[in-house]
Amino acid sequence: MMQEARLFEKRAQDLFLEGLIKGTSHLALGQEAVAAGFAAALRPEDLVFCTYRGHVHTLLRGAPMSALMAELMGRASGICGGKGGSMHLTDVSHGAMGSYAIVGAHMPIAAGAAWAAMERGTGQVVVCFFGDGTTNIGAFHEALNMAVVWRLPVVYVCENNLYMEYTPIGEVTAVANPAADRASAYGLESILVDGNDVDEVYETAMRLVDRARAGGGPALVEAKTYRHGGHSRADPAKYRPDDEVKAWLARDPIPTYRERLLASGVEAAEIDRVERDALELVDRATEEAKAGPFPGPDALETELWADGGSSWRS
Repeated sequence: MMQEARLFEKRAQDLFLEGLIKGTSHLALGQEAVAAGFAAALRPEDLVFCTYRGHVHTLLRGAPMSALMAELMGRASGICGGKGGSMHLTDVSHGAMGSYAIVGAHMPIAAGAAWAAMERGTGQVVVCFFGDGTTNIGAFHEALNMAVVWRLPVVYVCENNLYMEYTPIGEVTAVANPAADRASAYGLESILVDGNDVDEVYETAMRLVDRARAGGGPALVEAKTYRHGGHSRADPAKYRPDDEVKAWLARDPIPTYRERLLASGVEAAEIDRVERDALELVDRATEEAKAGPFPGPDALETELWADGGSSWRS
């Protein structure tokens, strides 16, 4: 999963440079272990909410890679018909309940989805990913409070990559760990994990997801990680100290995990096969996406909330 996620986003970056992907997007290169660890712990019927940095989360829920790539290219064959683009990837059929461009907006919505699952008795668990900057947004506190009060089956996961856009989170936050250090205010366990260690993330995810499914209520996790590039493609990230970048790149979750697998007795040829299969999948998805048509003018009047008149008010 980490290999597929990494190669998918690297290909998306290349396609942007070729002019095949327009606008901007927010890559999660370096953060794959968080998404993969939780994806491996979830059942097909579970639900995931994520931010505009959500390519990886949507992909690892099972959304077709070619349809995701086509969406980034604005093609009619995209997962949202080419209308959503990078920051609004959604595949309800696979439990990927949307990427949200408004910081923190999805946290109360995730609580609502968890409440619905609890009321219906479906046994579903909701996982909501968000960035460190979200912890200073009111919706973060409101959603956590209601999740605890109602004992909702939701796990909130803070992907703390140390920067809220261009500002170090530590410069504008009263506590050292913006999510974990606030958990006690809501009666929750303080959980801080190495977000570059996929095994640690997975084990934590299994424990919390199983507990939520059994009626044990919500959880808040802070996963420390690091994005390899800037906030978006328009950001060269020159504000980050060189020694900090070098130290975190040395902790890249994918080569680190490769070394762990080798040390545990997994054959190098088997790991190479996984990497080769992932690249072939990305190549195939790229070609399928390129072959997709652009949406026609008739698509403008589909999937609308209102017809432009006042009748919707009633």
